[in-house]
Amino acid sequence: MTTHNLLIELFVEELPPKALQKLGDAFSSVLFDQLKAQGLTAANSAVTAYASPRRLAAHITAVSALAADKAVQQKLMPVTVGLDASGSATPALLKKLQALGAGPDAVAQLKRAPDGKAEALFYDSIVKGASLADGLQKALNEAIAKLPIPKVMSYQLETDCELPGWSSVNFVRPAHSLVALHGSSVVPVKALGLTAGNSTQGHRFEARVSPVVLANADVYADTLAKDGAVIASFTERRAEIARQLEAAAAKVGGGVSAIDDAALLDEVTALVERPNVLVCEFEKQFLDVPQECLILTMKANQKYFPLLDAAGKLTNQFLVVSNITPDDASAVTGGNERVVRPRLADAKFFFDQDRKKTLASRVEGLAKVVYHNKLGTQGERTDRVRAIAKGIAALLPQAKDAAVNTTFMQAVDTAAQLAKTDLLTDMVGEFPELQGIMGGYYARHDGLGEDTAQAIEDHYKPRFAGDELPRNTVGVVVALADKLETLVGMFGIGNLPTGDKDPFALRRHALGVVRMLSEANLDVALDTLIAQAIPAFGDKITDPAAALSSFIYDRLSGGLREQGYSAQEVEAVLALRPQRLSDVAKRLTAVRAFAALPEAAALAAANKRIGNVLKKAGEVDAHVNVALFKEDAEQALYAIMQKLLPESEAQFNAGDYAASLQTLATLRSPVDAFFDDVMVNAEEMDLRLNRQGLLKCLHLAMNRVADLSALAS
Repeated sequence: MTTHNLLIELFVEELPPKALQKLGDAFSSVLFDQLKAQGLTAANSAVTAYASPRRLAAHITAVSALAADKAVQQKLMPVTVGLDASGSATPALLKKLQALGAGPDAVAQLKRAPDGKAEALFYDSIVKGASLADGLQKALNEAIAKLPIPKVMSYQLETDCELPGWSSVNFVRPAHSLVALHGSSVVPVKALGLTAGNSTQGHRFEARVSPVVLANADVYADTLAKDGAVIASFTERRAEIARQLEAAAAKVGGGVSAIDDAALLDEVTALVERPNVLVCEFEKQFLDVPQECLILTMKANQKYFPLLDAAGKLTNQFLVVSNITPDDASAVTGGNERVVRPRLADAKFFFDQDRKKTLASRVEGLAKVVYHNKLGTQGERTDRVRAIAKGIAALLPQAKDAAVNTTFMQAVDTAAQLAKTDLLTDMVGEFPELQGIMGGYYARHDGLGEDTAQAIEDHYKPRFAGDELPRNTVGVVVALADKLETLVGMFGIGNLPTGDKDPFALRRHALGVVRMLSEANLDVALDTLIAQAIPAFGDKITDPAAALSSFIYDRLSGGLREQGYSAQEVEAVLALRPQRLSDVAKRLTAVRAFAALPEAAALAAANKRIGNVLKKAGEVDAHVNVALFKEDAEQALYAIMQKLLPESEAQFNAGDYAASLQTLATLRSPVDAFFDDVMVNAEEMDLRLNRQGLLKCLHLAMNRVADLSALAS
């Protein structure tokens, strides 16, 4: 069957930039899937998505004008319902056949086949293949209906009839034209009040012709680029912007580079159809303001790309991605420089005003800021963070060192007390993303010392996966206290994350706790941390310790699997709920090494068997009376346990988990012999209890590093 390539384009007003790429991908993929489901595509058909600020399009190869006919078998009804005692068709069967377009003659052609408990009647027919016009109309309607539109708008179209009137259309933005080309032929489909044609519009200001006429489906991108001054492909436009940014930075010289921000690059790609990168600058006096403030206002408000020097420091130059390419770009650069200047001046004003008050003077104001209606104000929250931080700090070696205790504890308390005060500053009021960062700057201005300033700045870290941890121990303590306060408080009032909803970012906070305990190598038990945080809330909460502990271990489990550990390895280690999370990585490494040993499978199976025996026995004392041994196998197992278990325990206590498990691997043969030759549940109660006690001792020793039964297949 002859095929041609197909092009569909919806030309609309400017689409939401942050949703553009997702809209383009969804539009093309649903179109393709729907055409494929109707048999209109070939096995080698491929789809290419296009998305620009004013268009969504898809190019699909090898599309048929008519789908092949299909043989279809339909179940009608049970034989007992469709045929009477004489084998003649019942009225119900005749009515069903009539609905399918078949007459009484079709009864003889029906097939009988078992269907579950009864025999049923089946009707074979040939369904005529869909035409491209009908199939594309269905696919287009589905693609529009399934677009992940962030917010629908309604607009009116004038009705095409003798009597004037209006019809309402709902779509992401008003649509102005529709292109549907199969090869060079227009496919007569309609959508959003539009009838398909072969022309579209190019760039608002720089198109060479208007409208842009498309000769066939395959010249879409080239014709738009040549006649419409538009790069239709989102991917190609993004790559072109990245190339121009790099070239412009190189032209500036001095080792500068544009700030690396994938989200900003995506957004700018969705704002322009024909990118043109220009170099602009601002007055150097603004560089006295913290560069985070200037960078944020340029990126968030103006969509500019700041230029950084080789050391990562902000320069007074930036790059603009313009949507026009005039012969003289001075008006464009001058306009952007005028626009950014008031923004930078505002940032400088906020910075200067904020420094007129110390962070300490703002503490009282936190009592007027509501944090949560069940948990009180930010002032109350700060008191809780201070108490939790003090408890954490007391568990660390620094608190036990008389030479540094006072200084360390004071730095922790000061940082915890002042960590939230920058919420009351003008700068953070304007740019909430700078909370913590501005607190660090103002702490340095107040002369509070670098450790305290860094702790205030870092107490939100890690903010996301891959983010760095706080830079010093004071910062780690305050960050842990801050995250535990949020977790304990929200769990304590029953405000838990559900599905994909997590308004207080509790999953992120839990992962932050996991990372700090693991990577900062803190020798602190998780349950101890949770327990010492709960009293800070008084009677505002119910005890959330068990639920919160499970929640944190669940986050740890997911994170470890993402790192490449198998579900068995993770289950084996976390089944023991190791309290020092800094040990988990070592335990996993040891388990992986143990699993590679030839004895591992047999020992894991034996460990599982021992666990089942002990579970059925109930409470068992880990006690052995050698005088009660009767079988050689139990005497041999006990003897080698006496030799190997102390050695394995010493290795475990020294933190050499791999060696501890490898030592236990030697037990395989005596354990196998024990189960082959010894009846554990002997009729004599003293023998039974003694053998159970022997297994209990072995079970405790084997499961210090991990629950080895989880490795059993």
